Amino acid sequence: MEKINIPEYEITVLDDITRGIYGLRVLIVNLYIIHKPDDTWVLVDTGLPYSAKRIKKWAEQKMGKGSRPESIILTHGHFDHVGAVEELIEEWDVPVYAHPLEIPFLTGQAKYPPPDPTVGGGLMSLLSALYPHGPIDLGDSIQELPLDGTIPDLPTWNWIGTPGHSKGHISLFRKDGRTLIAGDAISTVKPESFVNVATQKPELHGPPAYFTPDWDMAQRSVEWLANLKPIVIAPGHGPPMVGADVSNTLDEFANKFEEVAKPGKGRYVE
Repeated sequence: MEKINIPEYEITVLDDITRGIYGLRVLIVNLYIIHKPDDTWVLVDTGLPYSAKRIKKWAEQKMGKGSRPESIILTHGHFDHVGAVEELIEEWDVPVYAHPLEIPFLTGQAKYPPPDPTVGGGLMSLLSALYPHGPIDLGDSIQELPLDGTIPDLPTWNWIGTPGHSKGHISLFRKDGRTLIAGDAISTVKPESFVNVATQKPELHGPPAYFTPDWDMAQRSVEWLANLKPIVIAPGHGPPMVGADVSNTLDEFANKFEEVAKPGKGRYVE
């Protein structure tokens, strides 16, 4: 299959989010570099298919020509977060880590539940029937994250299980600086709305509704993240949010989750 070249205007650099965190938005989805004090680094998520060339170019601009990460951490295995992973590990030959419950979707053993275009909210939901829902097979490259919440190559970070959007979805948290890489547990645009995704106006939303099969767990996950009192939220969709007021804003959102985030209808909505 001929590779698709993603145009430059669809690439947005999200630099200097907070200490040691750089971001890149490719079309609709974000990925992140965690830059450690010793100048090594880890990549979190790998964006859409056909974005590997852009990711490598950005990584070299940030970390130096020929640089490669120590590892790749996947918040989950949906197509817009693992799209470039196979090409990147072929190039870099580094391990990839994910939650044990996500491994079947990353080793060809299971498919995600089908997307739900009936949840409403906008064009992105209507188009979701066309989105891939796996699986991919990373073979021996994929490894399970330790069950104690630690992250290989990231001693100052922990992973937090944030299921709902997927069974093995995780978020990453650094207590120093109260920095949260949320994956799709929290969005800062309305993922279902093409207009909102295009304008990137920052406001808290839940996970992409068309790919979320368990709304009770999604709500609990947001409540767990709110308890961490982050002052930096780097989401999978939407612009990062930084500031002392972020924690209170997330508290309010968690308290109103069922009212403002859960769809009123849909295949997976009770």
